[in-house]
Amino acid sequence: MREITARELVDAVEGGRSFDVLDIRKPEQLASGKVDIVGPRAFHNVPVAEYFGAPGRARKHLPTARPIAVVCSRGNDSRKVAHDLDENGFEAYSLQGGILEWMRTEVARDLWTPPMLDRFVQYDRIGLGALAYLMVSDGEALVIDPPRDFEPDLGGAKLIGVADTHCHADYISGAPALARRHGVPYYLGEADNVFPYDGTPGRLDATQVAKIQLGRATVRMVPTPGHTEGSVTYFIDNAVALTGDFIFIDSVGRPDLGGKTEEWTGVLWKSLEEARRLTKPGVVVYPAHYASDAERNKDRTVARAFGELQESNAALRIPTETEFRDWVMSKSRAFPERYKTIKAVNVGLQEVTPEEADVLEAGRNECALG
Repeated sequence: MREITARELVDAVEGGRSFDVLDIRKPEQLASGKVDIVGPRAFHNVPVAEYFGAPGRARKHLPTARPIAVVCSRGNDSRKVAHDLDENGFEAYSLQGGILEWMRTEVARDLWTPPMLDRFVQYDRIGLGALAYLMVSDGEALVIDPPRDFEPDLGGAKLIGVADTHCHADYISGAPALARRHGVPYYLGEADNVFPYDGTPGRLDATQVAKIQLGRATVRMVPTPGHTEGSVTYFIDNAVALTGDFIFIDSVGRPDLGGKTEEWTGVLWKSLEEARRLTKPGVVVYPAHYASDAERNKDRTVARAFGELQESNAALRIPTETEFRDWVMSKSRAFPERYKTIKAVNVGLQEVTPEEADVLEAGRNECALG
């Protein structure tokens, strides 16, 4: 029986090797995340009990010409199915750690590096569709929007700060813990150090500044509220904008996750107007999330020049606030109730175990309008 790690599977598929995925969980469990780096025709769902109830029939619909990654919740049942497939002439691999490990896996991708930076890395949490960043300049490093248990390869640089663009709703931030481990400031917009649903003050030891000097790079912390009240965009010398959940490649951040849709929609509109007025077309936007592979570049990174987004992003083309409000309402939908718990954890009002955190973070992010 062969096994494959989540990272090995990503590298194989992104390197051009064709894989099929056989998910042996119950159909209702797919909402907690699935391996979606293969096309829909290469994704198969046959629950394990159904597979072993009629293995010949199950195998009949699987390809023999391509390797198969077998996925379950934790990597146990997938071993049995992968072994059975191997015994019957298939090239099958059990995904180590199952969907839980898939949801935790991050892939580091080097980005175009502007002159004021020496390293610029995007960390892609593929199962969730979440992005974190590492920037290094003259031996100093800054991390933005990291997940829990995050420890970047600093390459000898000194970490001088850790930041969140906003209080996240879909995953538990690793920024406060990383800042504490390294004894450096944790940066967060002041208005986000609060539980938005009832106004309870948060317990974070957070710092608010107008700018951070990172080696020879100046990082400006510009308020861009609307998705959250304290949302900020980090601009690096008018070349780079880390927009968090403010502006995505294909959409903008939802203004309804704090329970104040009407108020925050107007705030979001004003932030978008300011962005269109002040952001130069050549500034490259790096968001904190993406919804699908359609938002990627050819090198698998997620980024786009602001001028291009003004042409392709529907939200940025809406001319009036009235039309924008109508558009927001047309895109509105219920958000997961667990997002409220994640918000409470992220402002220091609640603690969860690692196992509880896995459950809370399960599934792809639902932070964009659309």
